Amino acid sequence: MKVQNNTLHAHNVNHSFRLWQYFRVGWATYFGFIFAAVNTIITTYYLAFDNISFLQQIFPTFGHYVISVILIGIPVLIGVGYIHTKRSAAYKEEAKIQSESNPHVIRGLENKELMLIVVYKINQLLIKKMNKIKFTEKELQEMVILKQKIQNQINNRVISDITLTDIDNITKE
Repeated sequence: MKVQNNTLHAHNVNHSFRLWQYFRVGWATYFGFIFAAVNTIITTYYLAFDNISFLQQIFPTFGHYVISVILIGIPVLIGVGYIHTKRSAAYKEEAKIQSESNPHVIRGLENKELMLIVVYKINQLLIKKMNKIKFTEKELQEMVILKQKIQNQINNRVISDITLTDIDNITKE
């Protein structure tokens, strides 16, 4: 695999982007989530519930409202998250987009596919060898081709401009 020396230093541009990524994840996942939840609960209670009398009967205090939101909201949001992840096409498309935009994911998948083929072929030949069955000329030729594919994979491992069709090219027999 062709690798550059990416030593992290304060003046390294990649380091700045890494820090920026950590900041965005921390903000969006943790701080932003907590801030938005608290803001929504306070805003809805004091703007809507505080001025509507029948809602005041249901939620006489802010504490009652918070407990109700937690007891009802968390299960509902878990259900929505489950539907999004397991029952809708949206999550699958998100995964496709992420793998298209992140060549490291594709490279890992490519390497795993190739390793599965190699292990399978080795097991086939090992079983034959243990049973003292001679290899056919076709099997020997397949191993030469597989060896060449592995060598090509090693020589051409680059983490840029990779598409999902690379996997098909490696696994075709």
